[in-house]
Amino acid sequence: MHDDNPLGKFLRDRRNRLDPAAFGIAAGRRRTAGLRREEVAQRANISTTWYTWLEQGRGGAASAEVLERIAAALMLTEPEREHLFMLGLGRLPEARYKSADGVTPRLQRVLDAFTGSAAMLRTPTWDIVAWNRPATLLLTDYAALPAKERNVARLMFSNGRVRASQNNWESVARFVVGSLRADAIRAGAGNEAAMLADELSRQSPEFAAMWEDHEVISVSDGYKVLHHPVLGAIDLEFSTFAVDGRPDLSMMVYNPATPDTASRIAAFLKSS
Repeated sequence: MHDDNPLGKFLRDRRNRLDPAAFGIAAGRRRTAGLRREEVAQRANISTTWYTWLEQGRGGAASAEVLERIAAALMLTEPEREHLFMLGLGRLPEARYKSADGVTPRLQRVLDAFTGSAAMLRTPTWDIVAWNRPATLLLTDYAALPAKERNVARLMFSNGRVRASQNNWESVARFVVGSLRADAIRAGAGNEAAMLADELSRQSPEFAAMWEDHEVISVSDGYKVLHHPVLGAIDLEFSTFAVDGRPDLSMMVYNPATPDTASRIAAFLKSS
């Protein structure tokens, strides 16, 4: 039989999974497991009648604010919260940025599996939080930098070596600024990006001018020429990937774009 109230079924299922004792509620004599409707409504700071109507498919659609309260009351995981919004409003909730809380050994092993390509993990504000050996040797020795300085925008505008290594610095810098703005907005990290932009604008008139252009760029792959201190000009292509379960991270992989670059990089990595 088709369920014409999937939102109500989802709410009832999650409500019945909760242990009253975990909230300091005496179990007492209950006909069913989990919390009662009035207990969820109290935790969500909404009326019991309104919550009951939601479970019964009555009363119209709830607002995003109400769904947020219910998600917190039911202690939903992030995927469950997104599912609640899809059922209740037909869309995902607004992005809530959570800063990177470290990289698991498993993710680091994924980076390290790219033995011939530079690979790294970055946040929506373009902080580099993990990298592999080729990234150190071909791009930047991030381990030698303080954590705060491992930011692509900071390096692009304040590090002379990074600036000189770009084949067309202005074009690359504009790409970084526009991509940073787009990634931060998409991830709900607008406040974090604004604070970074304020800092860099005070330090660099060039950054300030580019940021004020309000350009938004969203490109997941591309091509660039990098001037390496040992290898000279190398042709690279880059691709960006989402990290499942980590909306705060993206993976960037730089591959040799020509056979000549590939052979020179392979020899350099082997000898280093």
